Amino acid sequence: MLDTRENADPMTKITYIDASGASRTVEAQDGSTVMETALRNSVPGIEAECGGACACATCHVYVADEWSATVGKASQMEEDMLDFAADVRPTSRLSCQIKVTPALDGLVVSTPDKQG
Repeated sequence: MLDTRENADPMTKITYIDASGASRTVEAQDGSTVMETALRNSVPGIEAECGGACACATCHVYVADEWSATVGKASQMEEDMLDFAADVRPTSRLSCQIKVTPALDGLVVSTPDKQG
């Protein structure tokens, strides 16, 4: 019998580090968002009150420095929403606005002590 797992597309892995320093690495579907992946995997620290509509700041994450260039900068709308987030830093992003692609395999994000 052919093992189809060997031929399956590898999943993109994302590591979430919570405010206490605990980390969790999960598999993400390409095309989904970092926020959707967190919710599907019950990652603590991401509330996502607006469901990914970029209408709140409750999915705020810090992108690890080495991933900033790959993830890219926030749009103007996202920056406007980040004004409502607590403890915004240069690598702050809303996880609902980060689309998962194979280029993000190994991405590391951290969640703040509290969400917007």
